[in-house]
Amino acid sequence: MNIPRNFKHALTILGLTLAVTIPSVHGFDGPEASPEKEQELLTVLRSDAPSGDKAIACKNLAIYGSSAAVADLAKLLPDAQLSSWARTALESIPGTEADEALRTATDSLEGKLLVGTINSIGVRRDANSVETLVPRLQHADVEVAAAAAVALGRIGNAAAADSLRKSLAAAPANVRTSIAEGCVLCAERMMAEGQSAEAVAIYDEVRAAEVPMQRIVEATRGAILARGQDGIPLLLEQFQSPQKPLFQLALSIAREFPGEEIDKALVAELNRPNPDRAALVVQAMADRPDTVVLSAVLEAAEQGPKEVRLSAIDALGRVGDLSCLDALLKMALDADADLSQTAKATLAEVPGEKIDSQVLALLENAKGKMYPLLLQLVGQRRIDAVPELLKAIGHSDKNVRSAALIALGETVRLQKLPVLISQVVSPKYPEDAPVALQALKAASIRMPDREACATELATAIDGTKAVPTKISLLEILGAMGGPKALAAIGAAARSTDAQLQDSSSRLLGEWMTEDAAPVLLDLARIPTNPYNIRALRGYIRIARQFVLPEEQRAEMCQKAFDAASQTAEKKLVLEVLKRYPSVDTLKLAIKAMKVAELKDDATQATLVIAQKLGGKGVDVKSLLVGAGLDKVKLEIVKAEYGSGATQKDVTEVLKKQVGDLPLITLASASYNTSFGGDPMPGSPKQLKIKYRINGKSGETTFAEDALIVLPMPK
Repeated sequence: MNIPRNFKHALTILGLTLAVTIPSVHGFDGPEASPEKEQELLTVLRSDAPSGDKAIACKNLAIYGSSAAVADLAKLLPDAQLSSWARTALESIPGTEADEALRTATDSLEGKLLVGTINSIGVRRDANSVETLVPRLQHADVEVAAAAAVALGRIGNAAAADSLRKSLAAAPANVRTSIAEGCVLCAERMMAEGQSAEAVAIYDEVRAAEVPMQRIVEATRGAILARGQDGIPLLLEQFQSPQKPLFQLALSIAREFPGEEIDKALVAELNRPNPDRAALVVQAMADRPDTVVLSAVLEAAEQGPKEVRLSAIDALGRVGDLSCLDALLKMALDADADLSQTAKATLAEVPGEKIDSQVLALLENAKGKMYPLLLQLVGQRRIDAVPELLKAIGHSDKNVRSAALIALGETVRLQKLPVLISQVVSPKYPEDAPVALQALKAASIRMPDREACATELATAIDGTKAVPTKISLLEILGAMGGPKALAAIGAAARSTDAQLQDSSSRLLGEWMTEDAAPVLLDLARIPTNPYNIRALRGYIRIARQFVLPEEQRAEMCQKAFDAASQTAEKKLVLEVLKRYPSVDTLKLAIKAMKVAELKDDATQATLVIAQKLGGKGVDVKSLLVGAGLDKVKLEIVKAEYGSGATQKDVTEVLKKQVGDLPLITLASASYNTSFGGDPMPGSPKQLKIKYRINGKSGETTFAEDALIVLPMPK
């Protein structure tokens, strides 16, 4: 059979892919042998250690194990808890000993343990297990029979393939799908080994069998690829299949199958009477850009069922060229809104500098609806045509002016930015101002030199007396960000105009960088500023939301406390303190406890911060002792220490440590020492406490060795 070079390359890649995805006989080779480590792990297996420890030992033997570990691992195969862990190691250990152990175990196991062992034989691709597995294709347990079929498929040698092929037709329906899966696996291996003819025979047998559609799809795919160029007729046959999965398979293979014959065949399919399928076919055509029959895609875009036209127009965005431009422009002006919008989107995407040049050439003499369409394309394609756009913004047609302004927003450079600014500040046509503002914002945000752009805008703000225009320009600066934009908005916020104060303080409150903090704090400190509370809340927002050094955040919180004149803002600061626990924020919370109207909230913040710091190992006891916390009546209802179902009652130990503060100091920093031992060695533990403070019930949990500060019940 004469197979083109590029197709041979595709098959080679397929073969390599299959070879990579089929597990190696020896599994993981692991690091260099470590007999000492292996013996240490085997000692665990031979001991009366908990099952969890033995499971971990098995897992590590998958790395460090050798044939010396096989016998001990094999003893665990009948163990329901440890069988899968033992098989994990046996699957990876090199040598025939592991194969023999798994093979031997199949004689004494049943049910899920037998299924798992057979699966492991398949993972190892033990060719000597074929005789062991073949009789089990008729096993009464469907899961066992299915596992045997798949394992034979993974082994994939001639004997395995022959047994599966003989069983395919006569097998019960509930096993036949697994036998078909095994057949497909065998065929894939044969493909990887260059035995295409044998693979084709197996694939065809699966296709003809009474098996679920999934297996038929797998076999059909393999049958097409294994035939090479001779598989094209079979591929085309799937396009006519009433079964949707097979049609989808044809689309998938057509995208990757080499050769122009496929492109010609796709053109033929495009002319079939089913519009839904034709719309999908044209997308497959466009996914073959090197050999696509462009004239057929263009024809489908110009005429035929609407869904096919929409798909073809969209496809031209990937494969179209200059020859498609006139047709696409015509379609962009179509009365049908769907066709028009799709064509416009395609015109913006279709590749090629020649398209840009032709758009400019057509722009010179454009009239009617074509003129704004071409201007729109200039903006969408970012074509350098500023002189043409400047000419168009003086046109008598509003649609032309709007298109030109929007295009300028997408293409104008800094040197010409004043043209757009002037269209906002003093437009020739007042109705153009909103569009000009939109264009100016787009241009400003994309400018490489944001600071130079901000300077132009700030100059325009100073040069106009119209407050609404000033506000519009300030909002653009707010969207841009940067030092000069911040300075301009800060200056406007300190003006005497109420509207500017309102807009500027709002913009500063939404600022996305921390450099707005000093500006906001200054505004918050101005007693006559009607928006000083808004400014202070914006300042607190920065302390709450931004990533800051601990010292800086604590300093900001202190300044916010000092600037706040109302309790509500001070409570917001307390929330920040709780969110970012540190020694500095704890000191601030303790200090806030001296303010009468904040005492309860500050006390709660102090306890929360102390608990979080204690959980991180920070010693805060001295700070809490001197905090002036109100004395409370603390009762321990129940306390348990442990992990999962293993819990130790430590209620009496905690009761002995109860004082008149919601703080419990144990005899040792170690829970295990204080509670008389470790209830669950090697596992992370928790201390669960049910308690009452001043008669109110509470419940909380502490990580091992955390400082025990009990939250005040609500």
